[in-house]
Amino acid sequence: MLGASDFRRIVLGMEGAFEGAHMGHPDFRAHGRIFATLNAEETRGVVMLTPEQQQIVLADHAAMFEPAAGAWGRSGSTWVILDAADEDAVGEAVTLAWQNAAAKAAARVTARKKPAAPPARRAKATTVRKKTPHDVRKKTVASARKKSASSAGKKSRR
Repeated sequence: MLGASDFRRIVLGMEGAFEGAHMGHPDFRAHGRIFATLNAEETRGVVMLTPEQQQIVLADHAAMFEPAAGAWGRSGSTWVILDAADEDAVGEAVTLAWQNAAAKAAARVTARKKPAAPPARRAKATTVRKKTPHDVRKKTVASARKKSASSAGKKSRR
């Protein structure tokens, strides 16, 4: 029979493992992935196994483990019934879950593709702005300067 503190000790004994929180209950992560959790009441643990590993664990220790409900259970998420569990069986299941997290992290690193091309730039929206008295004045001053510069150039050519 294990308690939540025993489960926590086993899980945190894995290299690089640390405790966090997820959706109101403790979780345990390594290699950037959750590989084990405790329920909010801390009466059951969960280990993230492959479906094949789950079948082996369930066959060997039916009283200590059961699949989680629904799709999570079908994908290998396995409840650890702490009241019925022994340290060796839980240690083996936790080790498998930790190894799975390490393998998925390594696969993620090797599967990284070259960066995608940056998204195409959108054409800037053009907005028609009303002319203000200031704009009209600027235009008038600018055209007056041009005229005086061009007439000065004509005078110098003569």
